[in-house]
Amino acid sequence: MKWKNNFYHWYYYTQSQKRGFIALILVVCVVQGLLYLCYYRYPDTRKEYTLTSEEQKFIQRELDSLRILATRKKDTIYPFNPNYLTDYKGFMLELSMEALDRLFAYREAKRYVNSTQAFQEVTGVSEAWMQKYGRFMVFSSRSTPYRQQNKDLNRPPSVKAREVKSKPIQDINTATVEGLQGIYGIGPTLSQRILDDRDKWGGYVHIDQLKFVYGLSDAVIITLLQHYAVLSPPSVQLLDLNQATVDDLKNIPYLNYYLAREIVKYRSLHGDFVNKEQLREIEKIPLDKIHIISLYLEIRN
Repeated sequence: MKWKNNFYHWYYYTQSQKRGFIALILVVCVVQGLLYLCYYRYPDTRKEYTLTSEEQKFIQRELDSLRILATRKKDTIYPFNPNYLTDYKGFMLELSMEALDRLFAYREAKRYVNSTQAFQEVTGVSEAWMQKYGRFMVFSSRSTPYRQQNKDLNRPPSVKAREVKSKPIQDINTATVEGLQGIYGIGPTLSQRILDDRDKWGGYVHIDQLKFVYGLSDAVIITLLQHYAVLSPPSVQLLDLNQATVDDLKNIPYLNYYLAREIVKYRSLHGDFVNKEQLREIEKIPLDKIHIISLYLEIRN
C-alpha cells in the first residue's frame, strides 16, 4: 500500500521534470559503464613498465661510478698553512684537541713552525697523519719567527704597554656569575643564562657557542671574546658519524630528532661520510653551528 502511495506521487511531477529525472538516471548509467570499460575491461593500460635485469645492472653501474666521482671530489684536500689553522679546519684535518691546543699555545708564544718536522714535534701527531696530510702543508715567508720578531721590535712602546696592562684571558668554563657581570652589558640575568647554557652542554667546546646564547648583543659578544676563551674544554665522547644512530645524534648540541634523521637518511642514500664537510649538504642543518657540531663527531676509516 505504501509503495502504491509513492508511485502515485509520480503523477504530480510535470512532463519536463519526469524527462529530466530519466535523463539523470541515463547519464549515471553511462558514466558507470565507461568507468567499467576503463578500469576493468582494459587492465593492460594500468601496468607499469618493469626494467629487465640487464637494464637494472647498467643503471647500478652508472650510479656506482657517479658515487665514486662525487666521493673523490669531496675528499679533496687543499694546501694549508699550519700556522693559521682554526679549530674547525683542524678538526676537518682530523687533528685531536690535544694537538690543536699544543699548536695554539706555541703560536701564543709568538713562535711559528716552518717545516713539517717542526709541526710534528710541536703537535705530536703520528707518522700516519703526516703521511696523509704533510704533503699539503705550505709555509709562507710571513710565518717565520724572524719576521714576527722584527715586527714586535718595530711596534710603538705604547702598544706594548697596553698589551702588558691588559687582563689575561680567562676560561669561560670556569667563569662565575660575578666575573661575567664585570663585562659591560651583562647583568645578573644574562650571566646566569650563560652559565645555564654552559651547564646544558656539559661545558663549552668552542668559544663561538657564546654567540648562540639568547639576549647577547654583538657588542657584548665581541667584548666577551676579548676576555674569555675555552682554556679547559670538557671531555667529549666523540660519535662515529658513520655508525651513530638517530637517538645518538639527536643528543648532540644544536641537533634534534629531525636533523639527526636527515643525517642518517643522507648516509643511507650516499654511503659513509668521507669528511665532515658533507654535513653542509644536509637539508636545514644550521650552517653557522656546523663547526661546533663537528667537534662532537669523528669519522673512523
